[in-house]
Amino acid sequence: MDWLSIVWFILIAVLWTGYLILEGFDLGVGALLPFVAKSDEERSQAVKTIGPHWDGNEVWLLTAGGATFAAFPEWYATMFSGMYLALFVILVLLILRIAAIEWRKTIDTVKWRSSWDALHTAAGFGVPLLFGVAFANLVQGMKIEVVDPITLEAVPTPITEDVLAHSVHNLTGGFFSLLTVFTLLGGVAVLLLSLSQGAQFLSIKTKGDVHLRAEKLSSKLSIAAAVVTAVWAIWAVLAYATSAWAWLPLVVAAVALIASAAWSQKALNKSLASFFASSVGIAGAVAFIFTAMAPNVMKSSIDPEYSLTIAQASSSHSTLVVMLTVAIVMVPIVLAYTAYSYWVFRRRISPEDVAENQGLLTKQIRVGANFLRG
Repeated sequence: MDWLSIVWFILIAVLWTGYLILEGFDLGVGALLPFVAKSDEERSQAVKTIGPHWDGNEVWLLTAGGATFAAFPEWYATMFSGMYLALFVILVLLILRIAAIEWRKTIDTVKWRSSWDALHTAAGFGVPLLFGVAFANLVQGMKIEVVDPITLEAVPTPITEDVLAHSVHNLTGGFFSLLTVFTLLGGVAVLLLSLSQGAQFLSIKTKGDVHLRAEKLSSKLSIAAAVVTAVWAIWAVLAYATSAWAWLPLVVAAVALIASAAWSQKALNKSLASFFASSVGIAGAVAFIFTAMAPNVMKSSIDPEYSLTIAQASSSHSTLVVMLTVAIVMVPIVLAYTAYSYWVFRRRISPEDVAENQGLLTKQIRVGANFLRG
């Protein structure tokens, strides 16, 4: 196996870690809008906390997908073709969230903003739930077979290198085969981690009643996230992990999530420490998922011979060298800019920071009007 393919397997895990930590809290903020904000002004206050960050956070998802496509094309092809419907739903929800954030400020009516906020909340719940189901499937294994590309009939095992050269991996189970008790529990775990991150972020970034409600929710959600994640992870490591190394990131995640839950409680009330501990917990959980998968990128629940391995899915050595060179140059720049943006927008948002006039008044909107001509 090419050592660069292992490096890129690890780097893709890092990219997903960045996405789930950073996008996790802003999806959590959107999902929690009805619970932390009781008025239009308070909802605007909550949305304003993620305003400078949410679109930059989505870059991590694009980079993770692009890196998978370039470094492991067969992994990308098998996963995106087999999980097409689920990934399509995620894409629709992400588009609706973008529209909800960008368009809520275009018309100055409470009803308009409330409608978009409701869609924002739906996306905030749906996206992490579906991503959790997808990651749990990578640990559990899916109905993958090695098939003849012309007849689409399964190739009998054992699979030789010569057979692989003229065959493809195919996920044959369909959408509903992805939904099991284990994968749905994984979805709930990721959702709770996202909600907990969102509540912690709001408690760091807001003042007033939104801050108080976020702190109260954080104390409960952090406990729920730690418990459900622990149940799912123990199930995963006992039933599906093949390497003893999977225990190491699992222990890190457990300690971090317990610390996050403790620091979220009223007695300690350390929101920033809780947020960072939760982030470490998410990083540990992602490391566990990728460790449990290895040496495969997609495990077959039909026959281990049908599993798609890192070596089988990898691009050529020269492709990986070019990608690594670009990553060494660009990733530090992206990380530096991300850190700088969070430093610049570090101030807490108060109700007074919400603009009174958000968008056009309805009486200014004329049927057939062109904004270029008036």
